[in-house]
This record gives sequence, structure tokens and C-alpha cells, in this order.
Amino acid sequence: MTRKRRSFTATQKADAVRRHLKEQIPVSQIADEMNVQPTMIHNWINAALQQLEQAFESTRAAKAESSKHDAKLQKLREKLDAKNEVISELMEENIRSKKANGEL
Repeated sequence: MTRKRRSFTATQKADAVRRHLKEQIPVSQIADEMNVQPTMIHNWINAALQQLEQAFESTRAAKAESSKHDAKLQKLREKLDAKNEVISELMEENIRSKKANGEL
């Protein structure tokens, strides 16, 4: 006999975490109401607490970080293009020298 695994929406998880943190309802009581193990509620609480920094990040800081990331990415792409060009020139030169030596 197999049981279907239950899944909870983000709203349900957030509500459970909110009730524990804001209303001071014990995790065991919330777990009993939702018919889950208290460990699951604790996991949701830990996941929410790990993402607190994102709630306080300003969009200006996020844009600056994104701009830095984009600039670094562009610089790396240019470096890769230069390396690819050097490799293609070396391969062409190698093929010409092999043809000159009769190896091809």
C-alpha cells in the first residue's frame, strides 16, 4: 500500500512559519494541525531565516552587483575570444607548415 506524498504550497509554508515566529505558536502544535513532523516545520523556518538578507537588499545594491557581474562576464568573454583567435592562428600556421613539409 503506497501513500501519495503530500506537498505544501509556498503560502502554506509561509503561514506556518509566520504563525510560529509572529504569534509564538509552538512548532509541535502547528505540526499537529498540519499532520506533519515538527522537523518539517523547523526546516521551513530555517529556510526562511536563511533568506532574510534578500528581504533587506536594496535594488540599487542588487543592480550594482549585477552591473559588476556583467562587466566581469564581458571581460571574460573578450579574453576568451582573444584566446580563440590565437588558437585559430596557431592552427592555421601549423597546417601551413605541415603542408610545406609534405606531412599533409
